Amino acid sequence: MNMNLYPLMFKPVYKDYPWGGSRIPETFNRNLSTGIYAESWEITDHNDGMSIVENGPYTGESFRSLLKQAPQAIISNRSKHDAFPLLIKLIDASKKLSVQVHPNDLTAAQYGGEPKTEMWYLLGDNKTAVYCGLQPNTTQHQFLAAVENNTSEELLQRIPVQKESAIFVRGGRVHAIDSGCLILEIQQSSNTTYRIYDWGRMGNDGKPRELHIEKAVEVINWDDTENPLVEPICLSQTDTLEHWQILACDYFKLDKWILNGNHVCTLDGSTFNALFIAEGQITLTWGSDNSLTVPTGRSVLIPAGLSSYTLTGTGTILRTALP
Repeated sequence: MNMNLYPLMFKPVYKDYPWGGSRIPETFNRNLSTGIYAESWEITDHNDGMSIVENGPYTGESFRSLLKQAPQAIISNRSKHDAFPLLIKLIDASKKLSVQVHPNDLTAAQYGGEPKTEMWYLLGDNKTAVYCGLQPNTTQHQFLAAVENNTSEELLQRIPVQKESAIFVRGGRVHAIDSGCLILEIQQSSNTTYRIYDWGRMGNDGKPRELHIEKAVEVINWDDTENPLVEPICLSQTDTLEHWQILACDYFKLDKWILNGNHVCTLDGSTFNALFIAEGQITLTWGSDNSLTVPTGRSVLIPAGLSSYTLTGTGTILRTALP
C-alpha cells in the first residue's frame, strides 16, 4: 500500500519493576506523576507493551497496525515479516536488577521463550558497575552451589562502567545491572527473562519474585569467555558530524552521531533508523517543508522507505539500525 511515511514518535510504555527509580522523568524532563519508572519502552511491537503513535496523521494508531499495513516500508525492504525485530528501552536501576539470563536463538527454539541478545549504553553521569558473564572456568555445579548460598554474584564478572560505556549481552550470558545505572538498551523483541537470584527482595505484591533456575541452567552458555565491554570505533569526522560505531552484531547495530550543524541522511530502504537524542535538541526535516523537533531523551523512528532526512542542531544522537 502507499503509506504516508514520516518520522514516528511514540508514547513511552512505562514499567514499575521494584528496582526502578525516578531518573527517567527527572533526567529527560518528562511530566509524569510520582512513582517508580524502572523502564521506558521507547519503540516496541510486543504484546507486553505496544507503542502508540503520538505525532502526525497516524496519531493514536498502534505500531503493530502500521507494521501490518506496510512492513517493508517501515522496517526494511529485506523484511519477510511484519513484526518489528527490536525493542528499544530506557532502564533506571535505582537498585540492583536480578541475576538473570535470556535464551539465544538456539536455546529458545529448544526450550521455549523468546530469544534475547541485547546491549547496554550508559547514559548517567555517575560511575557504577554491571555484572556480565561468568568468571573463567566456572562450572554449573559451582554456580548452582553459589546460588544456593546467595553468593552467585561472586562468580560473575563485575565491570566498572560510566557514561558512554557499552556492554554486549549475548543470549545465554548471565548478567545483572548494579544500582545507579541509567541505560539505553537495544535488544531483540523479547520479554523472556530467567531470574536466578533476586537479592532477597520482595516484589510489588510484597512476595518474593519467582525464580527460574531450572530454565536458566538450560540456556546459560557455560563456555562464554568473551569480554562484554565494547570499544567504539570512529568511522568518520567532518565539521558537522562525528560518527562512531558502538556495536554491530547479527541483530542490530548502534552508532553515535555527534552533530554540530546540518547533516543529510540517506536511506536505501534496507533499514529503518531509530534515533535516541542523548544530548541536545535536534530538528528533523524531510520532503519539501516537513519538520519535527525532538528534545533530549526522546526517540523517533525513521521508516526505511523515507529516502532522506536532514538533522539540524547540536547534540548527541544514538542511531539503531539493522545490520
